[in-house]
Amino acid sequence: MPDTAPPTTPIDLDGTVNARDVGGIPLADGSGVIAPGVLLRADNLQDLTERDIATLVEELGLRLVVDLRTGYELRSEGPGPLERDERVRIEHRSLYPETGGGTDLDLQTVLPWGDGVGADLPQETPTVRAYLGYTRRRPDSIVEALRAMAHTEGATLVHCAAGKDRTGTVVAIALAAAGADRDAIVADYLATAQNIEAIVQRLAETNTYGAEMRKHDPSSHAPVPGTMERVLELLEAEHGSVEAWLLSEGLRPEELERLRARLRRQD
Repeated sequence: MPDTAPPTTPIDLDGTVNARDVGGIPLADGSGVIAPGVLLRADNLQDLTERDIATLVEELGLRLVVDLRTGYELRSEGPGPLERDERVRIEHRSLYPETGGGTDLDLQTVLPWGDGVGADLPQETPTVRAYLGYTRRRPDSIVEALRAMAHTEGATLVHCAAGKDRTGTVVAIALAAAGADRDAIVADYLATAQNIEAIVQRLAETNTYGAEMRKHDPSSHAPVPGTMERVLELLEAEHGSVEAWLLSEGLRPEELERLRARLRRQD
């Protein structure tokens, strides 16, 4: 259980409340750190200002956005400001099953207390079941996100609505695949707790998330210690390692090595 804040860097944006660069996280073998300026994470990007876009694209070199929101959320929220910037490629990679031209999901299953994902793990907490459900129901989205990250020259930003559950899972898997220190991976996941009140307030003011957010106590949204450790433990117990799971789901060995090379900075 980590007892210190991760060595990550908050990104000062007007239109988000949970954006950071995960660079600086130490590698487990002590040989270096996760490279700064390569992997960014955030909450919803719908409210980015022109200043924010300049910060992300011009100062931080953003070239790829991995948007983990569902079709339901995309239709409800509409195009975000970065959709108009030709310098940035946006890939939509929902972590929930979707069929046809839309989605069977309503908001109850988009938020972390929703059911329908990870139901075969009754002994685990609802959040662990949800996170493992992402890996079981939509491994294709996670693999494609990491594949795109591996082949992008410039920074990649991963986001969902709160930047906690879906984003936290994909970022943790990417960091684990890169060989990041486990306690530091968990500390980065838990760091969202510092921003949870602002996240809840922001989402509660939207038409898309407001009604559901107000049904639950704000404290229920905070990341729970032990959750991400357990998710990674279960992946490793079933597959041997996070890397082995990614390879079993279609990531090619050379893509894994390219991802690791992109994310790692040797001392």
